[in-house]
Amino acid sequence: MEVEMKKNPMEKAKLGFNSLNEDIVEKIFRRLPALSLASAACVCKSWCQHSNRILSRPKLASALSLNSSPDIAVREVLNKVLSEPIRPHFAIANGFGNDSGLQKTYNFLARKLGSRTPLIVTWTSGIMGRDAITNEFKEVMGGDDTIDGDNEKHVETNSGILLTVGFLPGLKVEAIPMLRPLKKPLQGSIIDALVLDIRIYTASASASASACSSPIGIIMFGSRGIDLKPVMEKLDYAMSKETVIAGDEKAEFLYRSGIESRNFCGSTNYISDAIALVFARDRYKPDGIGEIQFQAMLSSGVSAIGPRYKAVSAKAMSRGCTTWLTARREGQHEILDGERILSDINDELENRIGGTDLYIGVTKQRKCFIGTEKSKLTRSLAFHAVTGADEEHLYVYGTGIRTADYFQFYHSDQSAALSSCNDISMKLRNLKLEWCSKKCHNPSDHANECKKECIGGFIFSCCGRGETFFNRRNVDSSPFLENFPEVPLAGMFCGGEIGRGFTILNAHENQEESSSNCSLHVFSTVYLILTYTRRPLQN
Repeated sequence: MEVEMKKNPMEKAKLGFNSLNEDIVEKIFRRLPALSLASAACVCKSWCQHSNRILSRPKLASALSLNSSPDIAVREVLNKVLSEPIRPHFAIANGFGNDSGLQKTYNFLARKLGSRTPLIVTWTSGIMGRDAITNEFKEVMGGDDTIDGDNEKHVETNSGILLTVGFLPGLKVEAIPMLRPLKKPLQGSIIDALVLDIRIYTASASASASACSSPIGIIMFGSRGIDLKPVMEKLDYAMSKETVIAGDEKAEFLYRSGIESRNFCGSTNYISDAIALVFARDRYKPDGIGEIQFQAMLSSGVSAIGPRYKAVSAKAMSRGCTTWLTARREGQHEILDGERILSDINDELENRIGGTDLYIGVTKQRKCFIGTEKSKLTRSLAFHAVTGADEEHLYVYGTGIRTADYFQFYHSDQSAALSSCNDISMKLRNLKLEWCSKKCHNPSDHANECKKECIGGFIFSCCGRGETFFNRRNVDSSPFLENFPEVPLAGMFCGGEIGRGFTILNAHENQEESSSNCSLHVFSTVYLILTYTRRPLQN
């Protein structure tokens, strides 16, 4: 009796749990929040086995908070995403509002999520997700009106936070920065270093260094201070066609890598111009784990207008990051100044109701290479915003345009965007039906009845879209919500949408341009869909 009294409470708890049926223990464990389950897994071998069985399937957890107190908001989303069993392999937080919120949010999450969890915190134009308290899905941008409680009082939303945590067994995840020495311009060698870092990490994580130097997916964020076009052109050249890349071209961000030696965030010697969250196959994937795949789709919000032009002169101006153009219409000899070109396009836009944003899509043929590799000819399509014109030049944002490049004008188009969203919804519906139709031969084998499923998604949408563009709420998120209403979804309104490796891509009207690779889009929405194919049970 005295011996029994001397046993500590933990030992008594273990004896009590061990006397229960194994199924009951596992059911109890499934109800534990993430931190409690992690603690339980450290108690004994059998509890660890229960934990591993519960965490044998991939999972995404995401939550949004618009609480007026940023400190309370970040706690709400963290408590929500960790309220169920999950083992964080990565975390992405997206917020908007007070400038100081970026650093405070990063500091809080870095302490709470552990030093080995790759973490990226960005400040954007807006966010999309399910409310941590009400579970209502919301698309919100800074300055949006929202309804406050039962009084239906409209209040302006000045801040918000969205947190997404992922558990992806079978994959290795790491945050890899593109580092530039302080006071040095962005150069090709810096971009090459990023590509090589991604290749080396992927090869070390995967089973075969020779065949697996490209990851299955990358979520990327670029700094507002750089032009990401040359970076994406190099990544598009260097990565295999199966590598899906999505993200935000221009954002404020802080990051922490899972590997300490990569953490130069806040360094006084380097600037992080971009951060790539890399998803690579794990050579040590546990037995019984199926395959995770990334798929991407694009809802385009622009339409081509007018004839094609050929650049006669292209002057890159480093100050202001602009290019001054003169051009001639395709097949004609007359050289046109900026005012003449823009006047012709405006004549074609005359009957449009409301404002419009104007871009040129430039078709580029360039030789591309990494380090000392042999160069290859690549074709790409790059969008540049039209900023003005005078009696000499057409002015567009960005550089990289050369004499003799061809370009086409594009304008933002609400009807095209709506039609494209409907197309995406239909394609998602067809994919869902296709997955569910692949049933096993044994009708009683319900475990294999639907081998492929959607486990989560991300949305990267132009900040020019949203309610003000469509005149109604939640249009960009509707294709995903209509087809996967119970699946975690996280989205953000971007300063430029990154999208590469589409399985379904809306072709541009011009055949030559539709055959060109395009990784940076305008007035579009990129849907990144994560699927899981279960491994068939062995007899």
